[in-house]
Amino acid sequence: MKITAEPITIAMQTPFRISRGSRTECHVVRVYIEHDGKRAQGECTPYPRYGESSESVLAQIQQASSSLEMAFERGMTDPEELRDHLQSSLTGGAARNAIDCALWDYQAQQSEQIFPNSLFELPAQIVTAMTVSIGTPKAMATQAHDYVANGAKLLKVKLDGEQVLERVRAVREAAPGVKIVLDANEAWTGLNLEELFNQLTEFDIAMIEQPLPQQHDASLAHINHPIPLCADESCHTTSQLSSLIGKYEMVNIKLDKTGGLTEALALAKEAQRLGFTLMSGCMLGTSLAMRAALPIAVQSEIVDLDGPVLLGQDVSPALTYRDGMIII
Repeated sequence: MKITAEPITIAMQTPFRISRGSRTECHVVRVYIEHDGKRAQGECTPYPRYGESSESVLAQIQQASSSLEMAFERGMTDPEELRDHLQSSLTGGAARNAIDCALWDYQAQQSEQIFPNSLFELPAQIVTAMTVSIGTPKAMATQAHDYVANGAKLLKVKLDGEQVLERVRAVREAAPGVKIVLDANEAWTGLNLEELFNQLTEFDIAMIEQPLPQQHDASLAHINHPIPLCADESCHTTSQLSSLIGKYEMVNIKLDKTGGLTEALALAKEAQRLGFTLMSGCMLGTSLAMRAALPIAVQSEIVDLDGPVLLGQDVSPALTYRDGMIII
């Protein structure tokens, strides 16, 4: 068994802006597992917010790959055993995600099947959010209107700490019958959150994602929030769930945070046991990364796997996005 990896840069379809800045390119790392004439793949997106870069992720992958190749040579050939070995040899994050998902793909290919369809029960289609990036209220309203005109049923609205009500109002007026969730990406420090949460209720908002930085989570336990809150940056792996009780009602599961589908499945199970509802999210990435997240998406109340829609190009075969849904 041979494991290799390469960095890939993909231009964005249009500049994409969140509270931390604007992006014109997406940088992913792709892992390949080759054995017996088969080639399995996994993809991750290194995220600077978590101290990751393409270079650091490639170094982690090289180290973990050497360990996996040696384990394979010693007779550990079962994909499930290899995934268990990976969990113990590499911490959660983008690097482990790419290898873990490649191992899931490798498992499916061993039986001449396609991942994830052959290993998980998936519906024919899943509603996904379409992301409205930060801009002027008018520009965001135009994005929302265009999405709705193309069949969008769920919008995820990116926000920073400026013009929150004006931007949300503009989007809601442009998309009067569509479900809307908000994502502050930790940017609402310094705002009167209780007042803001109450003001936002008039716009029929389904959920607010990560209003404060992780280190300020404790204050959320003392702030009345009539709109459910979802932990994103505050929730990576199962070990963090207990600290979120009483502060959040939902958790956003992203494979690049959990370190792959293996931990994501464990996180989903434990989160639901503790009473959290689930969101399935993503970093920017291609259909290869979104496809690996589908087993979490089918368990989630809110799905946000529109990464490929925002890119200038996708992998082949690509997922089909139509009428605000992923066609599986």
